[in-house]
Amino acid sequence: MAWTQADLDALKEAYAAGTLRVRMPDGREVMYPSGDDLLRRIRTVEAELAAGTSGQAAPVARFASFRRG
Repeated sequence: MAWTQADLDALKEAYAAGTLRVRMPDGREVMYPSGDDLLRRIRTVEAELAAGTSGQAAPVARFASFRRG
């Protein structure tokens, strides 16, 4: 799923209000089992938005190495 800043704002608003039910900007409603689970989701979305991945796999860079002998 591609997270948006609006999604993150909705999650933070619910957490600040002390509720576990979040209505996302696209109309979905999500119920989290605990405040810890909601906070974990917030941290995940923050990290993905900061990295610019938003649900995409992180690019992998590899460098070749060679040895003689």
